Amino acid sequence: MDIRSLLAELIRFDSITPTDAGCQNMMINYLESAGFQCQRFDNPPVANFFARYGDKKPLLVFAGHTDVVPVGDLGKWHTDPFELTQIGDMAYGRGTADMKGSLAAMMSAARRFVTDYPDFPGSLGFLITSGEEGDDYDLGTPYVMSELQKQGIAIDYCVVGEPSSTSTVGDLIKIGRRGSLTGQLTLHGKQGHVAYPHLAENPIHRISPALLELTSKEWDQGNEHFPPTSFQVTHIQSGGAAGNIIPGELHLQFNVRFSTEQSEAGLRAAVEDCFERHGLQPLIKWRLSGNPFLTARGKLLSACMQSIQTLIGKEPVLSTSGGTSDGRFIAPYGVEVIELGPVNASIHQVNECVSLSELDTLGDLYYELCRLIFQ
Repeated sequence: MDIRSLLAELIRFDSITPTDAGCQNMMINYLESAGFQCQRFDNPPVANFFARYGDKKPLLVFAGHTDVVPVGDLGKWHTDPFELTQIGDMAYGRGTADMKGSLAAMMSAARRFVTDYPDFPGSLGFLITSGEEGDDYDLGTPYVMSELQKQGIAIDYCVVGEPSSTSTVGDLIKIGRRGSLTGQLTLHGKQGHVAYPHLAENPIHRISPALLELTSKEWDQGNEHFPPTSFQVTHIQSGGAAGNIIPGELHLQFNVRFSTEQSEAGLRAAVEDCFERHGLQPLIKWRLSGNPFLTARGKLLSACMQSIQTLIGKEPVLSTSGGTSDGRFIAPYGVEVIELGPVNASIHQVNECVSLSELDTLGDLYYELCRLIFQ
């Protein structure tokens, strides 16, 4: 099957996160027919699998996800989001860019490579989850990585197929991502009448100076590879019962996107110290979505850059921009991780689409990357 046929098959599955809906069965059947050995690591409601061809080192793994975000307003789609529709060079459907297009290119490239080089000096693998897009990510890639470690399976190189390109495929390689730390905060005050503020304690007023300090603070200046750390309030709720009531409680959520200049422990300590200095003792529930990671050099990045220069003739931009990816769960195991995928202009939007000719180029890049790693 060519890349378009593989993509058409994948798009038919309405795999809205965390549901896989059969995508992985299709992928496993395809990979097993090419000689890969597959292991399922399902962790309901998330489906996961790991596939491997060969038993030698080094091990290069393609990582990705079969789940997609909801389609949104179906009435705004020009085509059926779960049927691949080609208009000119563009293919429309939910997941075409994020990231079933990458999966199709990876599968095609892997089959071509093991057919052309059946005795290559190493192993080629896939790590696939259906839990990347939603809140169940802990049941996906982190779980599989821990299970692989128990089996003594160590990944050397990993290519994540997230849509990293900006204008044309291969114009940008993600070599890392910032860390993400979220805090859910509750601050108690004392409800009262607005005409008698001395008898009440307004949590909105009390927290405002601390929030001003945290949001205006220069946490760091970033570094060569990362922008400065950012503190953002993402949700705040208090009062609203009536116009003459001072609220008695405040709920707030904030997120810190941080570079390698910071650590989770240091950030938590700084935030808690700020509240303490302002005479506040809020209840904070912390959640670390991932630490920052960076692959600034190494064989994988060199091979990826060389592939792009050979096939496209351009020097790719190296970046750590954007949100988080499952690369954050793989890199801590000592793995060189980069992200290379299609153009991200339409991801998570209605009428999501991808260039079929660029998917062919992406497949060629993946193939050439394998050849350079194992030469």
